[in-house]
Amino acid sequence: MHHSNEISTGAHEARVEDYLALLKPRVMSLVVFTALVGLLLAPGGINPFVGAVAILCIAIGAGASGALNMWYDADIDAVMSRTANRPIPAGRMERDHALAFGLVLSVFSVALLGLAANWVAAGLLAFTIFFYAVIYTMWLKRSTPQNIVIGGAAGAFPPMVGWAAVTGSISLESVVLFLIIFLWTPPHFWALALYKQSDYGAAGIPMLPNVAGERATKVQILVYSVLLVASTLVPGWIGFMGPIYTTVALVTGAGFLWFAWVLFRTTETVAMKKAGRALFTYSLSYLSVIFLALITDHVAKMLGWL
Repeated sequence: MHHSNEISTGAHEARVEDYLALLKPRVMSLVVFTALVGLLLAPGGINPFVGAVAILCIAIGAGASGALNMWYDADIDAVMSRTANRPIPAGRMERDHALAFGLVLSVFSVALLGLAANWVAAGLLAFTIFFYAVIYTMWLKRSTPQNIVIGGAAGAFPPMVGWAAVTGSISLESVVLFLIIFLWTPPHFWALALYKQSDYGAAGIPMLPNVAGERATKVQILVYSVLLVASTLVPGWIGFMGPIYTTVALVTGAGFLWFAWVLFRTTETVAMKKAGRALFTYSLSYLSVIFLALITDHVAKMLGWL
């Protein structure tokens, strides 16, 4: 950690926005949205206030994960253009402040969720934070090119936590929601990694393109894309969702497969980076659309339109 002297000097300047940056607000917005969908789809309903507290706890838990991730990754964040301006590598915050912040938020979010909703949901949230901060960040991220696959599980738990906040249990439906996000993560991030390869290479993170090569990465992206689209059809197949959702899943899934196929067929570097970027951009809105379709279908069913 040869950056330590530079990192500690400006550390007294940490501002509110630096603490907010530790929470990875962009990631958090997706977490909150998918958790909310899980909460709204769960049978039985929940007191709106308790529901709001549960979503807040999930958001804080996700933020805590982000803070712990930035505390541990400060050394590699300093090397990558995408992350060099984060509060710790940029010298606006000390590492141990980020650690304390992350730990306090973790304990607070889990305890509050347990007291407000139930301990199954709280246990799942605690496991999610542990999984992301310890299993993914500290262990797998730097040791295996499958880091994203396993790390993706952490981002896939929120709808299960939302569902458990209502029902106090884990069910097939909530596992399917988990599976959709879990299978979405590898093609989403590997598409990014294909056009950001040099960054990961400089930081020494074994992202798939750097380790297995571009061809293997494109094959894996295609395989995961097929599995992802198949998983989005399961809610309709098990009778959890109706025709509105299934139609959206088919149409957007076809689009996803098209982008993955174009990327797979591209060999020339500039074109490949462009195709990777196109898939990455599409995948960003894709997940939101799928989860919006879940809610829309659910509401239509409740209103008796289906």
